[in-house]
Amino acid sequence: MRRPLAALGLAITFLTIVPVRLREPVPPLGTAAGWFPAVGAAVGALAGVVSYLAEPPLGPLVAAVLAVVMLVVITGALHQDGLADCADGLGVRGDRARRLAVMREPTVGTFGVLAVALWLLLVVAAVSGLNRTHMVRALVVMAATGRWAALLHATATLPARRDGLGSGFEVGVLGLAAGTVLAVTAAVVLGGIGPGLGALAASAAVAVLVTAWSRGRLGGRTGDTLGATVALAEAAVAIVLLGVW
Repeated sequence: MRRPLAALGLAITFLTIVPVRLREPVPPLGTAAGWFPAVGAAVGALAGVVSYLAEPPLGPLVAAVLAVVMLVVITGALHQDGLADCADGLGVRGDRARRLAVMREPTVGTFGVLAVALWLLLVVAAVSGLNRTHMVRALVVMAATGRWAALLHATATLPARRDGLGSGFEVGVLGLAAGTVLAVTAAVVLGGIGPGLGALAASAAVAVLVTAWSRGRLGGRTGDTLGATVALAEAAVAIVLLGVW
């Protein structure tokens, strides 16, 4: 029991700002991969509670904004930071080394600001177009499947660097299988068979696209590409669910 619980605590510590005391020695981050969709679902549920309580007095648009604020705050803007860095790398002219160097810079460039702004607009617009119940369900599904997309991306490409999160996050077969079961369960149970499968397909498509880009432009995955995969998958799933529902 200690090993799964330690992995869960590690996933919570990494993916959220919730303080969890980890016992030494701390296992590699990849051992917590199977819990990523579950932690994502919990994050989405917190955002869903905010939207559900805020929608009657404030309306769907404000409720959606507050829900997205919760998504960003509870995760410490981890995935939005990765999205911004990848967008800056996308706009760089030069070789792989130059792109990787720009992505590691602490400052955010024009491309990064635009990417995060567009992400916010897309997610808020999609979520606010749903009714009160569907809004909650969508937030849980998109957060769970978004973390699953990161697992797919991690298993589909090698690290671009020898150091950093991209090299340290090795997802094993059991971790991917467990994460897939959790993501599929969340998507199908909360979204229904059709919308749930659509959400899973959208997340997988994002993982494929980010993997293809990172292989061609960066030489592999990084911590930023993992974060960008989560953020982009969330937006894609929100749009798909809006269209279906």
